Amino acid sequence: MMKIGILTSGEDAPGMNTAISAVVKAANYHNIDVMGVNYGYNGLIEGSIYPLTASDLENITDSGGTILKTSRSTELSETEKMKIQDTLEKSGINALVIIGDDKSFEAARKIQQQGIKVIGIPATVENDIVYTDYSIGFDTTVNTILECIHKIKDTSFSHDKTTIVEVMGRHCGDLALFSALAGGGEIISTPERKLDLDSICSTLAMRINDGKRNNMIIVTEELHDIQELQKGIEERLNISVRTSTLGFLQRGGNPSAFDRVLASRLGIAAIELLMDKQTGKAVGIKGNKIIDVDFDKLNIENGNKLESYRLLETLLD
Repeated sequence: MMKIGILTSGEDAPGMNTAISAVVKAANYHNIDVMGVNYGYNGLIEGSIYPLTASDLENITDSGGTILKTSRSTELSETEKMKIQDTLEKSGINALVIIGDDKSFEAARKIQQQGIKVIGIPATVENDIVYTDYSIGFDTTVNTILECIHKIKDTSFSHDKTTIVEVMGRHCGDLALFSALAGGGEIISTPERKLDLDSICSTLAMRINDGKRNNMIIVTEELHDIQELQKGIEERLNISVRTSTLGFLQRGGNPSAFDRVLASRLGIAAIELLMDKQTGKAVGIKGNKIIDVDFDKLNIENGNKLESYRLLETLLD
């Protein structure tokens, strides 16, 4: 008999709750019990586990965050792995579904090597897991950014201001990229296509000379010191520049319809893999088809992103 444990790891992402619900319902359909693990891998280490029932799933699919709570994934020392093994044996769990980011999958690989069946579901607002076109939470966050951008544009237009908007992403520029494509960002700087001050000022100067005085520069977090960038632009072009860091509000909110459907499809796919005695895989989506990839083959080229950058350059040139 199979008993499944489910946890959410890494940063929270809208749609995690939908994925939890899908996994539990798909498992129950096959008469499999599911145990919820609190606070990610820390819950496995500390033994914070409880049965997930139908009442726990009521009204969670339209809520952001995660009812299981989450924490940063750890490197999993030998002592921690032994504690996890003990927790799983005591609770009778012989399979795990991990909902989280690439760091979460790295830890999942280590657990899988101990003989536990493990399936991963990608959930991160940054969309930085490259084997899949989209991770759970990304679409919702893009729409949140768009809502903010449209409001910023209203006041920028009214005052003929240039605004620098910093969005999440760290090492991945997808949030900046997609929000610029959908929201009309005039200048974009991402880790994949970083612009220096000279390039930004040159493009901005051409737009201003053409009479376009309200401009938006969208940058990925930690790529620029936006206060220094603001100062540099103001000194070179003799204009007033505003800055806006959107921060954690990007991660919250009810998941979009796309994220809810994606989370449901991935959750069901995870259970189907376990029913087929598969392990050490992560589910994902490519060209609207659900796929699964071995943990050791996750870092493949994301052609979808490259296509999007070519599209961006066409629209902004």
